[in-house]
Amino acid sequence: MDLLIGDVFRSAARAVPGRVAVVHGGASLTFGELDDRGRATAAALRARGVRPRDRVAVWSGTRIDVAPLFAGLAHLGAAFAPVNSTLSAEEAAPIVASARPAVLVVDPEHAADAAPVAAAAGCPTVALPDLADAASLPPGGDDGVSEHDPHVVFFTSGSTGRPKGVVLSHRVNFLRTFTGALVEPRGALVCPYPLFHMGAWTLALQQWQARDRVVLVAPDPVEICAAVEEHHATRLNCIPAVWRRVLDLLASPAGRGYDVTSVRFADSGTSATPVELLAAIAAALPEAQVRVFYGSTEAGSVSCLEHADLHRKPGSCGVPSPGAEVRLDGRGELWTRGPMLFDGYFDDPAATAAVMRDGWFATGDLAECDADGYLSIVGRARDLIRTGGESVVPREVEQALAGHPAVADVAVVGMPSDEWGEVVCAVLVLRSGCDRPTVDELRAFCGGSLAAYKHPRRVEEVGAIPRSASNGKTRRALLVAQLSSRPAGMRRHGT
Repeated sequence: MDLLIGDVFRSAARAVPGRVAVVHGGASLTFGELDDRGRATAAALRARGVRPRDRVAVWSGTRIDVAPLFAGLAHLGAAFAPVNSTLSAEEAAPIVASARPAVLVVDPEHAADAAPVAAAAGCPTVALPDLADAASLPPGGDDGVSEHDPHVVFFTSGSTGRPKGVVLSHRVNFLRTFTGALVEPRGALVCPYPLFHMGAWTLALQQWQARDRVVLVAPDPVEICAAVEEHHATRLNCIPAVWRRVLDLLASPAGRGYDVTSVRFADSGTSATPVELLAAIAAALPEAQVRVFYGSTEAGSVSCLEHADLHRKPGSCGVPSPGAEVRLDGRGELWTRGPMLFDGYFDDPAATAAVMRDGWFATGDLAECDADGYLSIVGRARDLIRTGGESVVPREVEQALAGHPAVADVAVVGMPSDEWGEVVCAVLVLRSGCDRPTVDELRAFCGGSLAAYKHPRRVEEVGAIPRSASNGKTRRALLVAQLSSRPAGMRRHGT
């Protein structure tokens, strides 16, 4: 029997058709409604020429009607390929084109900018509200779908800046989200991740495999705490920056009225989670198990630090997750293998070969492993900056900043941050007679060409950018070390 994501929706609709599956704002869908609308959506897309193993690009913010689209594509056997909703049309166009989609689905907020994006990809545009009206169509889908067919394509930035589509098959996503024997109620989960992010759909599928609800919210502390209280949520997963906002709210007079005592599992989705933050989460949610998960879109969950080990193994990201095998190469780079690995980068065998060796995936992270087998991430083996759960290519930001009239030379590096993991730091050589731009000025300058998460949050001034004599490449590790060693009075932090 094949492991198919469509079966997750079909079996839940048969077993608990009236149970709520997904909530956003004041709207909700039961498992029966989600499966019915998903099948109708599959029929509507099939009528528009979408076939199994096609890709459907989705440029949308967080909306409840994306869930039936996700379910419908699983039934149809076409791959769901979400695009970052915060990107400009200029940024989104090459990503959509790289997927060679059969159609581009857009929400009303992106409809006005969709034409050039769809034109670059050579595909038609479908309005998401039109698919929401597909409930009157006869059901369709599930014919000839294989567990090895692509289920989703998530886009992640490579070190060159060229978008890479991480392909996950039905089998991989089923295994990543399988909940086991379902011997006890799971409870609602509040999910503040955007719907272009793997984390949102991994958490949703975990809930749906357990036949329970996922509550979609913005990464806003008021929305998060209100949703936890309203749905008596037992699970909450946030990146460290969002956890800090939640904790600040709960500690304030405005936040003391929220009842969040229902939370039993409080999870963080990155390795860079300060010990002090974990202690603060545990203090604010004394009934919760606090855990740290480390992984990636390509590898899924690689390791987990359980609640009992938070103080015993400070700074660690735990031991390998079930099904994940790990090793360190000669440089200390962490490699992993197992049945939850991705199926490769879409249409990019060279990029796939660059990170895969005999079934092992190179994470790009430098790690240490103690005598008890606990992993700690100590740095990056490549230039990519990981900030707030997103990947930023330094060269892309450098190209945007190079046009600033005060900038003679520029390098972009990731600097350690308790809140964001890393922050994008612009290191500038100024033109003669020019004042150093502020962080706000640089962010405003980047605003028309780069998504906000790529903007600098810190700015530093140097006399010269250190570069390799052989090829002229920026010596980023040296630059980070130089900036880190500056006396506190010399450091120019942003906001």
